[in-house]
Amino acid sequence: MSAAVSIRGLATRFDEHWVHRDLDLEIEAGELVSLVGGSGSGKTTLLRQMVGLLLPTRGEIRVLGEPLFGGGPERERALRRRFGVLFQQGALFSAFSVFDNIAFPLRELKRLDEATIRDLVMLKLDMVELLPRHAYLMPAELSGGMIKRVALARSLALEPELLLLDEPTAGLDPDRSDSFVRLIRTLGRELGLTVVLVTHDLDTLAGLSTRVAVLAEHRILAYDTIDAVLRIDHPFIRNFFLSERSVRALESAKRLGD
Repeated sequence: MSAAVSIRGLATRFDEHWVHRDLDLEIEAGELVSLVGGSGSGKTTLLRQMVGLLLPTRGEIRVLGEPLFGGGPERERALRRRFGVLFQQGALFSAFSVFDNIAFPLRELKRLDEATIRDLVMLKLDMVELLPRHAYLMPAELSGGMIKRVALARSLALEPELLLLDEPTAGLDPDRSDSFVRLIRTLGRELGLTVVLVTHDLDTLAGLSTRVAVLAEHRILAYDTIDAVLRIDHPFIRNFFLSERSVRALESAKRLGD
């Protein structure tokens, strides 16, 4: 089986500033991978490149066995329908209802009648633990946690194989964050998804990840289970994972997972 995401020799430069150099990463199907790194390390830039929003300076990105770029717009569009994206603030269309936000990618396909679209929207709402009546709310009427769930439902509308999340629990209080982590973990397992997320939150990382990719020094410094990464002697890893607060968060998340 091909890797869900394969990155080889990736480099990214903005003017004279190098963000990535000779970065390699291979994510197997079914993994839940957290991408972590310091401020300015290029985590979100790398995620944007994985979804095709930003072209690297050089290198190759393959998603679900296919080159992400090239081959013409039709091929690229067909590939991008196979993955879903949840942006940090949800990125809902403010003038659309919850229903129309989730229906948007389904209507873009222009292959489904409205009755089928309605059934699929209601199914996706149920999957993210929202009620049918929530379909008729506007984004301005939603709490932060509900915005995340609606955005997640929209990202799942086309039944993707790969789900990419940018700071999925940012802005949520601890209870809503824990609930959202449990939801993503459950959906990942039930739908057989590969999940890649950018996060700086240790509780989210420990609650979701089968592996962690550590971005530092312009490359993937480490890519392994949390326990294995913790054994690597490097200043960023010590500061990020081994502070008193980080150790408490990791131990707490491990107990909940057990």
